[in-house]
Amino acid sequence: MDIDIPYLLLTPGPLTTTQSVRDAMRVDYSTWDVDYNQRVVEIRNRLVQLATHSPGYTSVLMQGSGTFAVEATIGSVIPPEGKLLVISNGAYGKRISQITQRLNIAMHELSYSETEPPDLDQVRDILEHDNSITHVAMVHCETTTGMLNPAAEVGKIVADAGKDYILDAMSSFGGIPLSMETFHVDYLISSANKCVQGVPGFGFVIARQNKLERTQGFARSLSLDLFDQWNEMEHQGGKWRYTSPTHVVCAFLQALKELEAEGGIAQRYARYLENQSLLVARMQTLGLRTLLPRDLQSPIITAFYYPDSTSFSFDQFYHELKKRRYVIYPGKISQAETFRIGNIGNVVPADMQDLVKQISEVLAIMNVPMNTSTHE
Repeated sequence: MDIDIPYLLLTPGPLTTTQSVRDAMRVDYSTWDVDYNQRVVEIRNRLVQLATHSPGYTSVLMQGSGTFAVEATIGSVIPPEGKLLVISNGAYGKRISQITQRLNIAMHELSYSETEPPDLDQVRDILEHDNSITHVAMVHCETTTGMLNPAAEVGKIVADAGKDYILDAMSSFGGIPLSMETFHVDYLISSANKCVQGVPGFGFVIARQNKLERTQGFARSLSLDLFDQWNEMEHQGGKWRYTSPTHVVCAFLQALKELEAEGGIAQRYARYLENQSLLVARMQTLGLRTLLPRDLQSPIITAFYYPDSTSFSFDQFYHELKKRRYVIYPGKISQAETFRIGNIGNVVPADMQDLVKQISEVLAIMNVPMNTSTHE
């Protein structure tokens, strides 16, 4: 661990980055600079290459957090007479619904509990019986719980129905293998500060170019107009319409190069999977149980039930771990009391081993019994 980093972020993003990614932000660039804009061109090309090996895809970067990119997509690609089917089983699926409602776009929300995967037969049935639906949106990895939704299976159903598929791959792209063509994705959305391991400042959309080109004039916003942003980047050598986060862009390009050096998405996925598997196994020895069963769990973030003890306080638990250099996440579901531990970023299995050792010591300080039954 770098000596200038006071703690390790075990969150779904922002996350702990490498020193070389942070160093990439030390250079000041003008947004009109040819060398800087060439970096944008390289980033756009690298993103497409990570998402697909087929021709006909493009990418566009959008200032702001990942939610900005989601709102830009929802507000820009659905025509005035369109209707969106939102498949939701967590806070981020709900956020897509909130965006859709705020933009006054017609919507059908297919909602499930936070620990329940989508019913594929129900998705198929709705698309067969509601011809007004033009687009379908779903979150790939719901970091509310850590659930990995069946993105490929839903994509096949959407494609068979002749609809456009929007996949919020915010917390999965770069860390879980996927391809636009095999998942039948038309618009894939992610962010700089997730599994690519950059820093916060922009999101991006990878899209079927012929479909994106047909969305001109659909946008409900000026600054979040996805087509206009793409059109500027595509035809002005990587230039953004409005001031871009130059330092963040440089960090992201370095992060993309480090992803390639690690061995690509497959190798990063293997590291994340080892982090998560080791974490769960060691936590179980303390009597701490996961919220989700293994078959629904992603390697991105893991939700654990609170220990079944009146002496447990999450705030105390959090601050004691932070003193020991680890920052975890509170729970975000309504059904149970949980906390979450992220497994992504510049984190290795040895960090997971030490984390669980520190958790054991903290629980002892709190007089929380360990290796006893918790919630089933």
